[in-house]
Amino acid sequence: MVASPIKNLTQLEKAICECKKCPRLVKWTRDVAKEKRKSYENEVYWGKPIPGFGDKKPELLVIGLAPAAHGGNRTGRIFTGDRSGDWLFRAMHTAGFANQAQSINKKDGLKLDNARVITAVRCAPPDNKPTIKERDTCSKWLDLEWKFIEKELKVVIALGSFAWKAAIDLFASQGFVAKDKVKFSHGSKIVFLRKNQEITLLGSYHPSQQNTFTGRLTEAMLDQIFGSARKLISG
Repeated sequence: MVASPIKNLTQLEKAICECKKCPRLVKWTRDVAKEKRKSYENEVYWGKPIPGFGDKKPELLVIGLAPAAHGGNRTGRIFTGDRSGDWLFRAMHTAGFANQAQSINKKDGLKLDNARVITAVRCAPPDNKPTIKERDTCSKWLDLEWKFIEKELKVVIALGSFAWKAAIDLFASQGFVAKDKVKFSHGSKIVFLRKNQEITLLGSYHPSQQNTFTGRLTEAMLDQIFGSARKLISG
């Protein structure tokens, strides 16, 4: 096996931004960046893969599905500039993992405390639906990022069933064993073990408008998940 030339998170973030492994996603992100949404027509879109964001030695890792076409794909930071991000960072702020509740752009002053946010797929996909092949191709970035941040990790929150599956595959690839087999639902919980390390996976409905507008996910429900993460870390 050839050793990875990527030695730290800074190099990893640069490599992610330059990735062109999925032609469909590369084309889509560029097309969206050119066509733009009318309300953002005067902005310069990011239009390429997006790296993780937050603490470099986190105890909490949050995994989402993929960047939003006019959110992260526009601003260059995941869960930034869209309503899903409004919900996520409000909950993280309430639980003490973020210094502010809003995420507008990369220069808005947002900082995460003891937490990092990443996505299973690093490019914005058409209709928010990556293919299985795209998910598997992008999993190498999850594996690499994990190696740089795993030492202090105690809790992983998966936002949605897609991220839940990606997280379970990630644990398996890193040699962890699940204490139980649990299907995804809001509030799902699995404890993973490896030697002397224990990490808890929590499931939450994704804070997409499809879930928040219909009431499937409420602020109280999301707060409960991040509150549970805070207790696990503090305990």
